Amino acid sequence: MTGLSNTFGIAMRNFTAYPQIPDAQALIDYGVRMEELGFDSLWVWDHILLGVDPHFPIIDALSLLTAVAARTRKIRLGTGILILPLRNPLVLAKQLSSIDQISKGRFILGTAAGWYKREFDAVGVPFEKRGKIMDQNLEIMTRLWTEDKVEGEYPPYNLRSSVMFPKPVQKPRPPILIGGYVDRVLKRAALAGDGWLTYFYTPEGFTKSWTKIRDFAKEGGKDPDSLLNCNQLPIMIGKSRAELEGPMMEWLSKEWDYASWSDSTKESAIMGTVDECVAQLKAHLAVGVQKIIFVPYKYQMDQVEIIAREIIPRLKK
Repeated sequence: MTGLSNTFGIAMRNFTAYPQIPDAQALIDYGVRMEELGFDSLWVWDHILLGVDPHFPIIDALSLLTAVAARTRKIRLGTGILILPLRNPLVLAKQLSSIDQISKGRFILGTAAGWYKREFDAVGVPFEKRGKIMDQNLEIMTRLWTEDKVEGEYPPYNLRSSVMFPKPVQKPRPPILIGGYVDRVLKRAALAGDGWLTYFYTPEGFTKSWTKIRDFAKEGGKDPDSLLNCNQLPIMIGKSRAELEGPMMEWLSKEWDYASWSDSTKESAIMGTVDECVAQLKAHLAVGVQKIIFVPYKYQMDQVEIIAREIIPRLKK
C-alpha cells in the first residue's frame, strides 16, 4: 500500500484569466479553509509567464505555498506541476528544503520539463534542452538534499565542497512526482522520481500510461508497487449531467490547455449528481489511481464543500 492511496487533494486557483487578477490573501485563506474541510493536500499551478492574448496572471507557486504552510498544520502542500528546467537547481533545492522545514515535512514536489517555449525564451533557458536540464537538476537537488558535501561538475554549475543545510524534514527527501505524457518522460517518472502526476486523464488514458510506467520500473530494477501516482480531475456537481455539460465544457475550453500528444482531455470531467460523480470517481480508483486532486468548477466554494462533505466520505468507504 503506497502513501498516497485513497487520499484526496484539491487544486488552488493561483492563476486566472485576465482581466481577473488572483488575490494572494484570499488564496492563503482558501488554503486554511481546505485544511478545515479535511482535504489531505493542496496543489498549486506553476508558471512564470503564461499566455499573451488572453494572458493568465499567476501568483508564484512557491511563495504561495510558503504562506499557506505558515498558516496551516496538517494539509500537505504540492506543486502540480513545477517547471524544473526554468529554475537554478541550487537555489530551488534551498527553497524547497526551506518549505519542507516551515511546513514540518508536508511538501510534495510535482515537477515536469515544461511545454511553453515562449516562457523558456523569456527566462533564457534553451527549450530544446529542457529534458536534459531536468535530469541534471533532479540529480543536483537530490544530492544536495541527501549528501553532507557535494562535489561535481554540472555545467554551468561547479559544485566544490557544496554544503546545504538544513536538509528537508522528510527523509531522504520530499516525494518527487514527475508529470508528462511521452514514453521518455514516463520512464523518468518510473526511475528518476517516486511516481507520476497527471492531468485530466480518463480511466482508460490513465491505465495506458500507468501500465507503461510500471513496466519501465520493472525493467529498471525498481519495485513498481513502490510508485506513487495522482490524477488531477475537473469536477462539477449539480442536478444532472445534461444541465452541467454546457457550462463545464465552456470553462474547460476557455481556461485550460490539452497537449495534442497526450491523453489529457476535457472528456475526463466528472459531472452530475453526487451519486453520478461518486460512480465516475470510483472508476478512477478501480484502475489504480491513488490520489485524486479535485479541480472544482471555477473553484466555487459550494462545489468545494459538496466534494468535502458528500463525495470524499463515500469514496473512502
